[in-house]
Amino acid sequence: MATPPRRIHRAPLVADRVRSIGKQGFAFVPNRFLLDGFFAALEADELRLYLLLLLAADRKGMSFYGHETLCGLLQVPLDRYVRARNGLVDKDLIAFDGVRFQVLELPAEPPAALPPLRTAEQLELDDPATVRLVAEQSLRDAAHQHSRSRVCAEVGGGDEHEER
Repeated sequence: MATPPRRIHRAPLVADRVRSIGKQGFAFVPNRFLLDGFFAALEADELRLYLLLLLAADRKGMSFYGHETLCGLLQVPLDRYVRARNGLVDKDLIAFDGVRFQVLELPAEPPAALPPLRTAEQLELDDPATVRLVAEQSLRDAAHQHSRSRVCAEVGGGDEHEER
């Protein structure tokens, strides 16, 4: 004999604390955000920024917080904020004009999951940690080369730019 389905009780757990739309407004996230895979498609920083922009937005989804405020509230450095913002723009969840944000209606389909990075070239182009490592190494190499050139010029040793 089959077990009857368990009945879900929908009464609130704390009846005197039921949420309501107040004078300051009320942010919402459509159920599709979770059920259709949008939640799973976002990186952690993207998800946090998206939630913050939802909370800050007016009725039309507009928000005017600057990057310093957003970085402070999210407690992330500028590079992580920029990556998260650009990820949300690429995933068609927000629009950004350089000053204002608009949280957009969810697109018909969630963003496709990115394929894994497999080659050194893919990592150098698309992995933020590898990109940063390569950039830092390039800067160190350039600074080292510059300081070697200055030492050679100061001691008069073989500076090819020296006029004869």
